[in-house]
Amino acid sequence: MKAKTYNTDFEAEKTKIRNFFDDYYVENDDGTKSFPYRDQIFEIARREKQAIVIDVDHIKDSDIPDAMELSEAIVNNTKRYQKLFMDTIYDIILDYLGDKQAPVIDGLDAHMFQRIYMDKTEGANNEEVSLQDKLKKYPPQLLQRFEVYFTTEDNAHQTCVRNIKATEIGHLVSMKGVVIRATEVKPCVEVMTYTCDTCAAEVYQPVNGMQFTPPLNCPNKECVEAKANGRLHMQLRGSKFVKFQELKVQELSEQVPVGSIPRTMTVYVRGEMTRRCNTGNIVQISGVFLPIMQSGFRPTGGLVADTYLEAHYINNLDDNPTFSGVHSEELEVLRRKGDNYEALAASIAPEIYGHVDVKKCLLMALVGGNDNTSNGMKIRGCINVLMMGDPGVAKSQLLGYVNRLAPRSQYTTGRGSSGVGLTAAVMKDPVTGEMSLEGGALVLADGGICCIDEFDKMMDNDRTAIHEVMEQQTISIAKAGIMTTLNARTAIIAAANPAYGRYNPNRSIEQNVDLPAALLSRFDLILLMQDKADRENDKTLAEHITYVHQHGCHPNREKKDVISLETLREYIALCKTYTPTVDPALRERIVEAYVEMRRDARYSSDPTFVSPRMILGIVRMATARAKLRLSKIVDETDVEEALRLMQFAKDSLRPEQTRIEKRMSPVDAAFSVLRELFHSSNEPIALSNAIQRCARKGISEVALQKCLDQYTANGVLVMDRQNIVFAMN
Repeated sequence: MKAKTYNTDFEAEKTKIRNFFDDYYVENDDGTKSFPYRDQIFEIARREKQAIVIDVDHIKDSDIPDAMELSEAIVNNTKRYQKLFMDTIYDIILDYLGDKQAPVIDGLDAHMFQRIYMDKTEGANNEEVSLQDKLKKYPPQLLQRFEVYFTTEDNAHQTCVRNIKATEIGHLVSMKGVVIRATEVKPCVEVMTYTCDTCAAEVYQPVNGMQFTPPLNCPNKECVEAKANGRLHMQLRGSKFVKFQELKVQELSEQVPVGSIPRTMTVYVRGEMTRRCNTGNIVQISGVFLPIMQSGFRPTGGLVADTYLEAHYINNLDDNPTFSGVHSEELEVLRRKGDNYEALAASIAPEIYGHVDVKKCLLMALVGGNDNTSNGMKIRGCINVLMMGDPGVAKSQLLGYVNRLAPRSQYTTGRGSSGVGLTAAVMKDPVTGEMSLEGGALVLADGGICCIDEFDKMMDNDRTAIHEVMEQQTISIAKAGIMTTLNARTAIIAAANPAYGRYNPNRSIEQNVDLPAALLSRFDLILLMQDKADRENDKTLAEHITYVHQHGCHPNREKKDVISLETLREYIALCKTYTPTVDPALRERIVEAYVEMRRDARYSSDPTFVSPRMILGIVRMATARAKLRLSKIVDETDVEEALRLMQFAKDSLRPEQTRIEKRMSPVDAAFSVLRELFHSSNEPIALSNAIQRCARKGISEVALQKCLDQYTANGVLVMDRQNIVFAMN
């Protein structure tokens, strides 16, 4: 079989590239034409711009001859065509400038301006040698003071870290991943300039790799013939340096097959593409997949060559809104309905039976409140949730579903995580040899959800590492000479078992929970999920589980429309774009609710921990409820639902006391409210105040009137106009 040969005429390719720059245009709204690439080249000529990014899809869709073949050649041989594009752009710049010199911006410009001016002067005296021939002695990197990059949005070239194989070497690929390490930007030499101490000749050494060996003796013809052995000295003013940064990118969790370890890719970033992302950012990177030889003479284990991705374009997806704005049909239906609170809660883990209010709490955590950073003080908007319960109540299943549902999430376990693994680790950079930070799970989950299972199994030293994250939303590092602060704006959803395996009602809440108060106060919601024997509930649960096991889906007993996972993810992203404000008229209601919680905790025989952080927790929950309605204002229903879920969480921790309270008749409950009001002030109680307080407790005005009639007839209470007086204290 005859081998296929390629004879590419690169001069003809440069002509195609020139035609593309001259002919490609975009029609404006007013009917005029604009030439984006040609305008960018002119900006580069005026030194107003330093880099140009060329979309390969634009070349493919252009009207130049053989546009498809040219775009395919760029993708398959990117480094070669990057050089052809730079040469073509340089020719256009020379034609644009004519006899004028490019503006002098930095020291290297001044150096080259002086050298070219001297060459022009010598060329005027010596007509045998042209100026173009004199410029050939300079490396192209010194004359071409701009950068050319390629990018593509074609799905054929979109891949993940795992699928980049050896067949992609030299090709333009695009991948998506999360940045787990980003080094500091350092200068990298591109052209080294030397001066001979004998003949004063300048010698240029282009550097293509990460390391180079400086020449010692002058290679100039005069020094060699005279055997002067001139020594070369570095001249940094005439050398060219570019910005360099190394990234370590890990594939996303949804791209990792079951049972596999996430793979990483080393990315080299140069020039204007540096500082476009930080540790924890999700990025889309277009670049050239290239090999790099191992340096050094000592034998090392492993392969002779390694691979890396030379970045051409970095799109930081965290800088763009998570919601794309493209509405699916199902999402449009939900948007027109407005309030989909019940349907959204029912669509969270529909395969899991029951736990309706727990799912509503998780829905609140997925949406979150508003971050407030005014006046230099930061108030977190993330809602932290702790699910504590007996074994087998689907805590881990709920965590797993939240991990799959959240657009950005990290899943870890208590015993499998250390404090360093959750926050940040100090690593030695293999390129520069300096110490650098590698983000942990909380840093990688910045702007999303961090699910921690088996929270109670975590070591105390490791657990204290997340205290700062749960309130300040930052991680402060002071290790190995590195003092910095990393963002960890993540909501923590944790699952834990009680201290004795199962919740023991004969023990106090502190003994069952067995977590420090400083940590518990940082959770907005602490939910207790108990496994209690109940014939009807157990029968329904067993039927539900067997149906799911047999059919692979949930039984829709209540005939509710369950929202798909993709649509639910889109709707949550849409909710996050809203920033509702709290009506000032609701402030008094929130204050009274908090004071009532503190009083109940004070007089309760088994109090739950209520701190001032609870006030902000109420605001966050109410704001999240307003976001779910796609509203810009938090109304009274949002506050009441937030208070209801707060009360549900508190009641779940004291089931026996809640059962006793539920056995109270409405009349007895109303009398209990009157007694509390009287003991708080020892003064007659206004009837309007009593009606208002009973309404907050869920006691109707009819029950209050029956209470007044009954206890007035018994001589316990006396009605004095619109006041209630206790006749017997």
